[in-house]
Amino acid sequence: MRHFLLLSLLLVLVALAAARRSEENAAAQGLNHAFQRRQDSGNSGNSDNSDNSDNSDNSDNSDSSSSSEKHSATSSDKSASETKSSDSSSTGDSKSASGSHKTTDAPSRTSHKSAKTTEFDPRLPAGGISMITPAALSGAEYYKIGDWVTFAWNYTSLSVTPKHIDVLASCSANQETYTLALNQSVHPTGVVLWDTGAYQKTATVPLLTETYTLIIFDAQSSISASPKAGYLGVFDQWTFGMYVPQQYTPLSGFKCATCGNSAAMSSMERQTLGFLFGMATITVLTFTWFANSFGVF
Repeated sequence: MRHFLLLSLLLVLVALAAARRSEENAAAQGLNHAFQRRQDSGNSGNSDNSDNSDNSDNSDNSDSSSSSEKHSATSSDKSASETKSSDSSSTGDSKSASGSHKTTDAPSRTSHKSAKTTEFDPRLPAGGISMITPAALSGAEYYKIGDWVTFAWNYTSLSVTPKHIDVLASCSANQETYTLALNQSVHPTGVVLWDTGAYQKTATVPLLTETYTLIIFDAQSSISASPKAGYLGVFDQWTFGMYVPQQYTPLSGFKCATCGNSAAMSSMERQTLGFLFGMATITVLTFTWFANSFGVF
């Protein structure tokens, strides 16, 4: 049994040694092949270098010849361009010389920009007028024609303040409009002084004893413009009266046109009084008769 084991072990060692030798031989052969390949590649590289050097020499010669040809071509082009530039300069000079006698007038242009208006929330009110003189709560006002009349007011609810305003007075009796102020500058408090006496002396349409309406509106707008939110609307809510003064009459010479005495009563008035007295008499008599019938008296 022991001999068998030793023999098998010996065979294994011999097999391992043979395998190792075969591997070393294969490695040596691989190295030899690699060395031969390197030598072959080195030889081929030298031959390629020699061929490349020959080709480079040939290319250098061809490049030098082509560069000389290009140089000659560029020189000819330069000479041609110089001749053209000289021709063009001469023609330009002649054109400038001929054109020096011509003048061109550039048309004037004016730019017309449309006026832009800012739109505000339509729920906002239009600008208005609040009277100061006379006060809004003072009631009806009457002015004597020939005196100075003063109107003063404040502006309300303005988002855009106008630059100028027009102030007018309108009378519905004669369908006339009287000018108090035109293109008046706007201030926080507006004031107009109207000399009615000076106007009445030179007026072609005199003032009447009537009721008038004060009208105030933006000078850039119109008297019939619709109100817009934030902008001054046409103010025409204030009315006042004007009258022509009468001459002084003494009390002794005064006669009341609506007053009268019994002798001056009209026939209608006399008939009315007679009807009243007759009805009163009939009423008394009938009441007395009924009272006596029932035994009241």
